[in-house]
Amino acid sequence: MKTKKKMTLKFYQNLGKLFYAIALADKHVHDIEFDKLKALIKQQWLDVDVLEDDFSTDAAYQIEFVFDWLNKGGDLNAKTCYDAFVNYKNEQPHLFTESIKKLILRTARAIAASFSGLNKSELIMLAKLDIELKK
Repeated sequence: MKTKKKMTLKFYQNLGKLFYAIALADKHVHDIEFDKLKALIKQQWLDVDVLEDDFSTDAAYQIEFVFDWLNKGGDLNAKTCYDAFVNYKNEQPHLFTESIKKLILRTARAIAASFSGLNKSELIMLAKLDIELKK
């Protein structure tokens, strides 16, 4: 019998923190990075599961909501957001299947590359994320 992994709102909220950290790695979040994230949520993340929030909205939109909240003054820096994601990943490893890990990396790379390609700080954070997801 195969057990289906049940995603949670907290899972998507922590992805919002991670993707915000990736965008903020160079100390500035550009509109094009947020636009890229929104497009990727619609194209790839909405099909991950059928979980909805309290307002009957697909839970994957929690990624966008958290990213936007942090961008509008959530008072957390890139390292704090990245570390929060890693802590969550380590507490809930069963949610991070190979396909989810690949989707996370694809999304993170696309966000980082959306504004003038990849810079050194983004490359470093992407490399750390790649290593973390292989654990």
